[in-house]
Amino acid sequence: MEYIQEIRVLYSDTDAYGVVWHGAYTKWFEAARVGLVEQLGLPLEKLENDNILFPVVEMNIRYKSSAKMNERIIIKTTVQELKPLSVTFEHKVYEKETNTLRVIAHTTIVVIDAKTGKMYRRMPDEIYKEFKKVCE
Repeated sequence: MEYIQEIRVLYSDTDAYGVVWHGAYTKWFEAARVGLVEQLGLPLEKLENDNILFPVVEMNIRYKSSAKMNERIIIKTTVQELKPLSVTFEHKVYEKETNTLRVIAHTTIVVIDAKTGKMYRRMPDEIYKEFKKVCE
């Protein structure tokens, strides 16, 4: 399963050099992860009500080319790896018109109990099963 999100680069997303500031990508990756998780039928509001949170524990970003203001970009997000304790997403960012690859990133999340702040020893079965479906 691939989640696709389109974004227009705004002035506020750029830095003094006129290219997308590196921190803007992290916002976009968050939106794409949330979109994919919700597309799986796991709305964040329900998860929060069940005291389940998905904090990011690792992010790796490789910049291939610079995105600029007013570009339309496409973020393609997939589940790259599923483990009993974590999920790693792959994000590929393309300029829409030319399909030029701008960025490849990997983000890993874990599952924690919102009440205690402790990481689950194993992801709850109902959540793991939903992620497993997209890995098959």
